[in-house]
Amino acid sequence: MRRAILAPAALLAALVATGCAGAPAAAPSTAAERELQVFAAASLTGTFTELAEAFEADHPGVTVQLNFDGSSGLATQIVEGAPAGVFAAANTTTMEQVVDAGLTAGGPELFARNVLEIAVPAGNPAGIEGFADLASPDVVLVVCAVEVPCGAATAAVEEATGVVLAPVSEENAVTDVLGKVTSGEADAGLVYATDVRSAGDAAEGIPFDEAEEALNDYPITALAGAADPALAQEFVDFVLGDEAQGVLADAGFLSAE
Repeated sequence: MRRAILAPAALLAALVATGCAGAPAAAPSTAAERELQVFAAASLTGTFTELAEAFEADHPGVTVQLNFDGSSGLATQIVEGAPAGVFAAANTTTMEQVVDAGLTAGGPELFARNVLEIAVPAGNPAGIEGFADLASPDVVLVVCAVEVPCGAATAAVEEATGVVLAPVSEENAVTDVLGKVTSGEADAGLVYATDVRSAGDAAEGIPFDEAEEALNDYPITALAGAADPALAQEFVDFVLGDEAQGVLADAGFLSAE
């Protein structure tokens, strides 16, 4: 009787022990989860999306959250307290707003340059040939608002050439200008050469010599309020490095050197 009572108990204990031993251990985390908020000018959408993916691949556990908009809008968001770790602007004037507010971690560094180009729909139905043609009352023209770097560059070219433009709309991001051209809402728009290239067959670009009057320098900086300061600086260093510079060059950006 004693043996009959103890045998099931011993069997139960053995089964419990076996079950515990056989349970797979939780896999150790290979990398701590980290997140980086990057605020970047709208004209950087294609390149920074590619660069963020490359950076994540080299940094297991890291997620790069990208916020693209007109540089002036991004600067305002940062000054008003939006959480950001890195800011990449499309001109130095906009970056100065963030610098003057004491929100940068160190001095911004230039990482690329860009130049204006006339974007027209495929086939160039309005027959645009140069900058002066954009002043024709028959041309439906779209430009960036002067507060945005591409708009400031447009205004600089107007002043340098004496050509006065009369756009039907002024957009807050260069991507919005390009969108109105590729959709056929506008005969022409002033965007960056890199934007025309990114549009593929949907748009054609018309370079013009006067654009040299207003080249845009692109600065980048880690921000003082970054949740992960070391990670923010790593991303800045990555953008300044050879791999990222190659991606930017392939997209049509000019060297900052």
